[in-house]
Amino acid sequence: MISLAHAQTAAAAPAQAAGPFGAFSQFLPIILIVAVFYFLLIRPQQKQQKRLRQMIADVKRGDEVVMTSGIYGKITELKDDTIMLQVANNIVLKFQRSAIQSVKGFEAPK
Repeated sequence: MISLAHAQTAAAAPAQAAGPFGAFSQFLPIILIVAVFYFLLIRPQQKQQKRLRQMIADVKRGDEVVMTSGIYGKITELKDDTIMLQVANNIVLKFQRSAIQSVKGFEAPK
C-alpha cells in the first residue's frame, strides 16, 4: 500500500523543461503570434494614419477633396482646424479639417 501511494505522488511531479531555453520555448508561439499581428495589422494601420495626417496638413486652397461624409468639393478657405468647401455654385460648407478623407492628386512622399 505504501509503495502504491509513493508511485502516485512520483507520477504527479511536474515535468522539467527540457533544453537550453527552458521556459522561453513555452512563450515562443505567443511571441510569434504578436509579431505576426504587428507586421500584418498594426504597422500598416500606423502607416495609413501617418499618410492621412500628412495629407491633411499639406492641403491647400483650390484642392479637390472628398470628405468622410462622401461630399466632393473644392477648398475655398483654410483655417487652423476648419475648411470652407465649395460643393456647387454659391454653396459653401464649413467642415473640420479632420473630416477630409482624400485629396485628388495627393502623392505621399516615399
